[in-house]
Amino acid sequence: MAGLLATSTTLAACGDSPNDPNKSQQTTVLNVGMPNGPLTENENPFLTTSAGAKDGYRWVIYEPLMMWNPVKPADPMKPWLATAAKWNTDYTSVTVTIRDNATWSDGEKVTADDVAYTYKLIRDNEALNEQGLPITDATVSGSDVTITFKGSQFVAQQKAIAKVPIVPKHIWEKISDPKTEANKNPIGSGPYTLKSFTPQTTTLTVRDKGYWQDLPQVKELRYTSYNDNNAQTTALSNGESEWSFVFIPNVKTVFIDKDAANHKIWAPPVLGIHGLYINTTKAPFNDPKLRVAMGMVINRDDIFNTAEAGYFHPLVKSVTGLPSPAGDSFISDDYKGKDYKVDVEGAKSLLTSAGYKLDGTTLKDPSGKPVTLTLTDPAGWSDYQTSLEIVKANLATIGIAATVDKANQDAWFKNVEAGQFDAGFRWTDGGSTPYDIYRTIMDGDLLKPIGTASPAGNFGRFDNKDATAALRAYQNATDDATRKTALATLQKIFVEQAPMIPVGADNIGGAYSTKHWTGWPDDANPYSAGQPTQPNSLDVILHLKPAA
Repeated sequence: MAGLLATSTTLAACGDSPNDPNKSQQTTVLNVGMPNGPLTENENPFLTTSAGAKDGYRWVIYEPLMMWNPVKPADPMKPWLATAAKWNTDYTSVTVTIRDNATWSDGEKVTADDVAYTYKLIRDNEALNEQGLPITDATVSGSDVTITFKGSQFVAQQKAIAKVPIVPKHIWEKISDPKTEANKNPIGSGPYTLKSFTPQTTTLTVRDKGYWQDLPQVKELRYTSYNDNNAQTTALSNGESEWSFVFIPNVKTVFIDKDAANHKIWAPPVLGIHGLYINTTKAPFNDPKLRVAMGMVINRDDIFNTAEAGYFHPLVKSVTGLPSPAGDSFISDDYKGKDYKVDVEGAKSLLTSAGYKLDGTTLKDPSGKPVTLTLTDPAGWSDYQTSLEIVKANLATIGIAATVDKANQDAWFKNVEAGQFDAGFRWTDGGSTPYDIYRTIMDGDLLKPIGTASPAGNFGRFDNKDATAALRAYQNATDDATRKTALATLQKIFVEQAPMIPVGADNIGGAYSTKHWTGWPDDANPYSAGQPTQPNSLDVILHLKPAA
């Protein structure tokens, strides 16, 4: 899919002119960018459509209770506005202790009442509840807040306490309609305040006092919204942009080699994947053996190196669909070390045993009909379109005749959600466990009739009661043994019935420059996600130091 996610560090002098040779200079500005096009001023931290969400700067104004690292999802969360978070045994409630040294940017103290108010605000306004949290209540006792939920949040712990921006009660309780509030004077607990906004560039400046930890060394943040991926890539390449998340074809030539010492790409995989969804209601693709055979001939290495420029969607090797290293600890004993490999002859043998016949270069199903399908993705998503062409060639090796449809994006979304397609590349949800991946692909509770939208998942209309039961068992388990058993069941169904063919993982990294700032996360120190639109972006900025 096309990238969704930086301009150049300014050398600000102590005097009026940065070019004054008599003045000492120091790095003070970090330029961040995203290819979102012109934006409308909206700083509502709860709305994914706001400028602050699209460019990412909402997370340097507003902060979550805890900081979660999706690169290492099993690691404990880092205390943030809360100094501790304790879940009950069935994960239906969490008690968080609010730190006593945090203040809002208007000087008011951050309190437990603010936190309780925030959770009740999103409970009562579905449009603000980005994570879909089933909150029942939030109660205060001293500096503690106990947040309760309708069901177990074991698989959604990070959504519950690391992805909700906390807002000041004394500001938001006066807002008549929080769902439409543009919030043009944002008051948050983070270290930055809004300095200026234009449809193209938003500038934030560091607070002069009152932040609860050491202030960042980046004194000013400039978020530029470029018109498209090409404009964003050009800005990264010429040094105008220092941090972004965008798909860059031919990344070595176009970006890295422009300044090999400083231009870096870090694209760590997380627990979310991309792959070929197959409509399991359409014959003969309702046959698991045919779907398994398709998965056996798809050349994932070719897709990774050609379509994804060797970095953007990290290669998924495990037959469980779980990316490495984020998913390694979740792979069941039966599938440890079992990876995908191209096996055309093995696929032909499997199909023959299932009643299919290869008639010259045409595969015929058991009824004698040629096996054909249409592969569809939006026309503008260059990496997905290249992936489909590779899949088309791969499927031809076993006699499946595929055509590629370059769809209108809006129509494609509607058709996939309604189950009105043959096959196409799409992503899954992601989280702290494999639950979100398998739920997106196999959850029977999301099963809808063809023609009825199922935006949350199960686009291929996979109907397997054992998979659904295992998902609920994993979701509601109170012990690790039950979770392990449920996960093993899910992986067995996924491997043997191939409801979706995984190819690549989501990445949560970015393109950045070390010319003016150092301290970025990387393979040697994966302390945080490296994407500027994530809650972790503030943690990254706090780690940055001026280059020597």
